[in-house]
Amino acid sequence: MADDTHVTKARVKSGVLPGVREIKRPDFTKKAADIEKIEAERVLKQGEAGSDTSDEALMAESIEAQEKATDESDQLEESAISDDPKWYVAHTYSGYENKVKESLDKTIENRHLENQILEVRVPMENVVEMKDGVRKASMKKMLPGYVLVNMIMNDETWYVVRNTRGVTGFVGPGSKPVPLADNEMKSLGIQSGTIEVDFAPGDSIAVTAGVWKDTLGTVKSIDYSKQMATITVDLFGRETPVEISFSDIRKAN
Repeated sequence: MADDTHVTKARVKSGVLPGVREIKRPDFTKKAADIEKIEAERVLKQGEAGSDTSDEALMAESIEAQEKATDESDQLEESAISDDPKWYVAHTYSGYENKVKESLDKTIENRHLENQILEVRVPMENVVEMKDGVRKASMKKMLPGYVLVNMIMNDETWYVVRNTRGVTGFVGPGSKPVPLADNEMKSLGIQSGTIEVDFAPGDSIAVTAGVWKDTLGTVKSIDYSKQMATITVDLFGRETPVEISFSDIRKAN
């Protein structure tokens, strides 16, 4: 007798893991006010079910739920791994952008990931507003709900960023973060391309210009986005960290 049982297979969108919400790619050509409006509407919808609870409490509950839902078996797609630093976008809870940056900066320092996660940025812009007939200048976030990360994408860095408190995921399908395109970087004021230098952390260097000219030091860390290197110099018998431009130092022979 033939088996009439039909098995229904759930359709899973390509590139998105089951149970993992796809983060839509933001339109970087929109004005901050438009992005802020969309983000405010998203947060409002999240809070409708618990209007008697404070915003801070709702946010904490949402973050806790997100952390519990994280499946440790998730893995970064191999095709997303890159040996070169690129700019990626991490989606955060609204209002948590600066907290995410602070947490990531501390984690980078504690785990000594300075050469893999090069910079965490919350893009800001100058805005002039009229209030009570008075023009006031202020700084506002260009991308509310997003944090930019210049990083080498691998299993460790991916895990560190996505598991930072307040981060809901990378922009991209499922476990395949998508780096910013050149035109998106340009609209955010980010210079494309990576400057190559012939020195690395631990190398001895000589300062060729500036107030520290003719000083010898050791490279402690390199910031490609700022084109600066932090070196340690001997100052009154103590090792002192100093930031020097790439153009003012060379590898010592």
